[in-house]
Amino acid sequence: MGEQENSVGRPATKLTDARLHDKSVVLMDGVCHLCQGLVRFIIPRDPKSRFVFAPLQSEVAAQLLRDGGLDPKQLDTVVLVENGRYYTESAAALRIARGLRFPWPLAYVFTLVPGPLRDLLYRYVARNRYRWFGRDEQCLLPTPEIRKRFL
Repeated sequence: MGEQENSVGRPATKLTDARLHDKSVVLMDGVCHLCQGLVRFIIPRDPKSRFVFAPLQSEVAAQLLRDGGLDPKQLDTVVLVENGRYYTESAAALRIARGLRFPWPLAYVFTLVPGPLRDLLYRYVARNRYRWFGRDEQCLLPTPEIRKRFL
């Protein structure tokens, strides 16, 4: 429903990384504690390892964003690349929730809320994320166990 409002709808990526086969790519701000927490939240709730990750500050993310017609300097949103489409802001967050283990797919009901209203709340949190949750000087360094989930 409403998630299409944030979808760019361009072909996914020219990258031929074998790790992208049947995967959804989550691009997030690698220095944001909230975003790092999102990664730590997703991994244990994604037993099929459907999601792989890259910090928005990485060259992999920059290439994916360029391929999708998005600005690689835009660090205020999570980006989900799924089935050849790009999703940002609340659409990305809700589609990620839909791909997790129960009960998180139930959150997808919020797509019934108009996208502009959902994104207003999303942008408010995004603007304040460093102040509320903090930030690091470097991107998250994944543990050896989850390193294979990072591009």
